[in-house]
Amino acid sequence: MTDFEEQDGAGIQDAFQRLWTPHRMAYIRGEGKAEGDEPAGCPFCRILGGDDETGLIIARGELVWAVLNLFPYNPGHLMVLPYRHVPDYTDLTPEETVEFAEFTQKAMRVIRHTAAPHGFNIGMNQGVVGGAGIAAHLHQHVVPRWGGDANFMPVIGHTKVLPQLLGESRQMLADSWKIVD
Repeated sequence: MTDFEEQDGAGIQDAFQRLWTPHRMAYIRGEGKAEGDEPAGCPFCRILGGDDETGLIIARGELVWAVLNLFPYNPGHLMVLPYRHVPDYTDLTPEETVEFAEFTQKAMRVIRHTAAPHGFNIGMNQGVVGGAGIAAHLHQHVVPRWGGDANFMPVIGHTKVLPQLLGESRQMLADSWKIVD
């Protein structure tokens, strides 16, 4: 045993560097996830009651809104949601469906303007078995992608390196939302 191990029992030294991401434990533990199907337990509905900066809200429309993902896959990863607390895409009214699609298109234009991604992943997971982390409130992901953004870190280390703080991403995207058509 080395002096290091004897002193604090922290483990065996090796050649690996550690990238600590303790903030991810909230996601792993499921903290803040919806409790039941009621809006009162929905984290998305709770965000709407606060200010845009604290809630990471990018833009508000008449029927839908856009918010940064609190646990993003890439910088600029946002979601489009209806204000109404509905679980399924088929629950949207025709008017909500149109604004939902328009917000998704605008989100792509805004992200292209601010970050010049090479492509996007766009989609929604329907229901818990479909992969929805918060199944009770419909949300569509808009994830910017760049060539090589899926390097060894997420593949081997199950860790995503994000070069920008969420508050900075939110401000950049919210500012661009106002000027990009």
